[in-house]
Amino acid sequence: SRNTDLLTTDCVKNDQFKYPLYSVVFSIVFVVGLLTNVVAMYIFTCSLKLRNETTTYMMNLVVSDLLFVLTLPLRVYYFINMNWPFKSVLCKLSVSLFYTNMYGSIFFLTCISVDRFLAIVYPLRSRWLRTKRNAKIVCVAVWVLVLAGSLPTGFKLESTSRQDNRTACFENFSSKQWKSHLSKMVIFIETVGFFIPLLLNVVCSVMVLRTLRQPQALSQGSKLNKTKILLMIVVHLSIFCFCFIPYNVNLVFYALVRTKTLPGCPAESVVRTIYPIALCLAVSNCCFDPIVYYFTSETIQNSIKRKSQVGRSYDIKFSEALQSESSSALQCSLRSLKAKVFHNESSV
Repeated sequence: SRNTDLLTTDCVKNDQFKYPLYSVVFSIVFVVGLLTNVVAMYIFTCSLKLRNETTTYMMNLVVSDLLFVLTLPLRVYYFINMNWPFKSVLCKLSVSLFYTNMYGSIFFLTCISVDRFLAIVYPLRSRWLRTKRNAKIVCVAVWVLVLAGSLPTGFKLESTSRQDNRTACFENFSSKQWKSHLSKMVIFIETVGFFIPLLLNVVCSVMVLRTLRQPQALSQGSKLNKTKILLMIVVHLSIFCFCFIPYNVNLVFYALVRTKTLPGCPAESVVRTIYPIALCLAVSNCCFDPIVYYFTSETIQNSIKRKSQVGRSYDIKFSEALQSESSSALQCSLRSLKAKVFHNESSV
């Protein structure tokens, strides 16, 4: 085991490319993510008049993205200068918000997927379950669960360390920290925060696709566009797989390497090379989430249009009824007036 430890500690790090990579990618994510999520927040709060459980999940997803995006300038500064001049608490907060955003996004995307599954597969039986009140309760539960896992990760660890008269942040956690806390955290977040939501997303999507293949399963009054729903599912799963699977799978192997459960320089070299790329993909979810908003909100907008069309037709019919009623009433009053005039003439 001593020889194994020497081999592991003597491994040459080959991940120095991560600093320019992080600087470029995080800068792009900050600009694009900030603009798209601010626009999404404006649409949800100001333009979108219809509020339901789906918009509740999406608004919470926007908040999660914005909280993380606002910490990216600090990360970009660090990766450019390779020095953390700010307070240690800001480093810990930034680490916490990264995990809050990633697993908050996973949970809220899963909520949207489950909600779509209930609405399409069990539209009548799920009416009592799919309410704004229940959606708010679910969102509170998600925030509690995510913060309970992310805040201890960021604040209990020694996130900053001194190296060559520079302060490191977001990296260089010791093997002791990995063995004592981080390895346990990885097991928890991978099981609860990734594998279970991934299974739910896949199962819900498959069930929805099976339902869409059976036209009689959909209610006759609903004119949902199957092509748009299919595209929405494909986009949803693509974002989920593209952003989260590479990071979370690699994180398992990274933990095995850092705890020396998976020894040897080749394994460490591969894991350290993949990790920065997978992290950049995970961070990019802030830019891709608005695509989910667009497709999901489009179905909401279509329901608004249908309701407004029904409302306009009702208004037209109501006005026509009023006109016919008023004209009939006028004709009736004219007849009675004419009858009275003729009666008076005959009596005279």
